[in-house]
Amino acid sequence: MRGSREGGGATGGDAGLGRANGRAFESGETPSRRPTGTLGPTLYYARTRRACMNEKRLVVACFGVLVAAALAFLAYRFIAPLTVSVFLYYSTRRYHKSLKRLHLPSRARAAIVLASLAVPLVLLIGYAVVLLVVDARSFIMEYALLDVAAARLPWFEGIGTLPPLTIDGLYTAYQSGQLSPFITFATDHAAFLTGLLSELFLDLFVIIIVTYYLLIDGGRLREWLLRFDDDAIVRDYLEATDVELEAVLFGNLLNVIAVALIAIASFTLYNFVAPEAVEVPYPALAGALTGLASLVPVVGMKLVYLPLAAITAIPVALTGRTDLLVYVVGFLVVAVVVVDTIPDIVLRPILSGENTHVGLLMLAYTLGPVVLGFYGLFLAPILLVVGLTFADTALPRLLGVDPIDADDDSLSDSQRRLDDF
Repeated sequence: MRGSREGGGATGGDAGLGRANGRAFESGETPSRRPTGTLGPTLYYARTRRACMNEKRLVVACFGVLVAAALAFLAYRFIAPLTVSVFLYYSTRRYHKSLKRLHLPSRARAAIVLASLAVPLVLLIGYAVVLLVVDARSFIMEYALLDVAAARLPWFEGIGTLPPLTIDGLYTAYQSGQLSPFITFATDHAAFLTGLLSELFLDLFVIIIVTYYLLIDGGRLREWLLRFDDDAIVRDYLEATDVELEAVLFGNLLNVIAVALIAIASFTLYNFVAPEAVEVPYPALAGALTGLASLVPVVGMKLVYLPLAAITAIPVALTGRTDLLVYVVGFLVVAVVVVDTIPDIVLRPILSGENTHVGLLMLAYTLGPVVLGFYGLFLAPILLVVGLTFADTALPRLLGVDPIDADDDSLSDSQRRLDDF
């Protein structure tokens, strides 16, 4: 009887092993032989299942690393347009939200925001290019620079004069072969010019698309990032960074607009007072460029109004009318005090964010282009805000420091006074 019971027990164990192997086949696992030693069947198969799950997780993790590496490579390739997109997103997000009062859908509001940026910028660039071309043509014709260029550059030979900048003038010059040297130059350098224009339009396309969808789906991206928050450190850090980036970058956009309006008004009023010989050329364009240059603190605006003062003063000094230099000095005083100093003292501290130090922000805007290139003008302040917010919000908690905030909302009003405890 004992032997039969033992045999039956063995048979039952084998049946349990068969059922476990069947479940292993159904779940995609590799069935194993009966465990040896004192390890029970349940514990053994649990460990086997855990090992298989770990292998699957390792495969998924490796695939995720490969995808992340590919995305990082693409982001590095387009780091300049992506940086400008993030800059524009935070600069215009508050404007995008303010359009809700018009009861417009998010896509329509994003299109309005981009149009509000693109149309003035295109008009400003177009106006500047037209003025530059017209004045350059007048300067070349006045000082006979074509003869000097023909002596040094072979493809300028045969060009005696530049055609009028009209449709009829350009068409007549094309028919007469006067534009042939320019066409030949463009043909010889077609690959370089095509690559340059293609890269420019590709970057513009990336900026428009990324900014547009950040305005529409920025909230979804934020919620996705917060899914990985375990103990509220990530949430607090992301929220603080988000608020500070919006305050800093939106404040800089307002600063650009304010400085541009102040500069246009100041230069226009100066031209009303000054004689024609010492007037500021194109005050509206000069004021708009001054506003854009204010993105670079300390030296930005000086790159505009100092050359303007030189352009105004040199012809007067060469003609011996030194008495008019008083007006040029007056222009410099207006530019330094009204356009440069007062906005820097009054506006920039107000519009530079809540926690970011103004001096560090100035260094970021100044040194960013020097170290990183053009896009450093936008990337450096973003990195500064991200780093300072991390040091202020997340780092103390990661180090085990839990500073007590005097304005902690977890305390009731009655607990803020010692006598009421």
